[in-house]
Amino acid sequence: MKPDIVVVCGPTASGKTALAVALARELGGEVVSADSMQVYRGMDIGTAKPTAEEMGGIPHHMLDVADPEEDYSVARYVHDAIPAVDGILARGKVPIVAGGTGLYLDALVAGREFAPLPEDGAIRAALQDRAAREGLEGLRQELAQVDPQAAARIHPNDEKRIIRALEVYLATGRTITEHNEATRALPPRYKAAKIGLNFKERPHLWARIDRRVDQMRADGLEEEVRALLARGVDPRRTAMQAIGYKELTAALRGEAGLEESFDMVKLRSRQYAKRQLTWLRRDGDIHWIEWEENPNFSAAVAHSTEYLRDLGVG
Repeated sequence: MKPDIVVVCGPTASGKTALAVALARELGGEVVSADSMQVYRGMDIGTAKPTAEEMGGIPHHMLDVADPEEDYSVARYVHDAIPAVDGILARGKVPIVAGGTGLYLDALVAGREFAPLPEDGAIRAALQDRAAREGLEGLRQELAQVDPQAAARIHPNDEKRIIRALEVYLATGRTITEHNEATRALPPRYKAAKIGLNFKERPHLWARIDRRVDQMRADGLEEEVRALLARGVDPRRTAMQAIGYKELTAALRGEAGLEESFDMVKLRSRQYAKRQLTWLRRDGDIHWIEWEENPNFSAAVAHSTEYLRDLGVG
């Protein structure tokens, strides 16, 4: 069976957007973003959201689909992205899913359904209130009683995932471990041809990340964060916890110096890139392209196009 979709993945600043756009042009495709922060409107610079020039006239999907005041989730992403992918296929085009959020990529390829939860968020709000008043340890112990596998898997300080696991159990009567096992047993929704981008030498990726952060600063990241705060976006929202926004919020609130904050953005971006690579390297189906110090996009496009056409894509 030939692949339904193409996935272009890799750590931050590895050149995913550029390659995805070039492949879309070569293969007659459209791009679907799989970035958990590019979904938010008004968050363009810090998320490295592609500009109109970078899109090169290629249709892009799953950008600017939520407001920063909303807590967007992987479940909602899959719900929204599947119609986009299916629409591209219906038009006889090639969906090219590009991004570095491994959970979003995997969930979309699988077409994974998530436990239905009450839309009012009352259970989650109550659990968040308890965590704020009593601390997280009590909730973690409760999770260990009903779902020991999830409790062992989730970091003791990961409030979001602990609350999510308890919320699933309280809302559905089934543990999140049971739900995940049931969904993993299903065949994937799409057959994907996956291309990964990375650098042969880690310092070259670090340098590219640092240059990107410097460019974000020059492009006005500080002003972008200031505008979000001025319009009343709560700094505790998921969107404002993104790398770049959290650190600049601290600076603008006088909790850290500006230079210190930009240095922290660079450090946390490098740490995030390591986590992305750890996630992606678990997938043995990814065909990796490793850059030298400076990416050779023309060679990568030629190689990727040949690889994909050998698989029957395009």
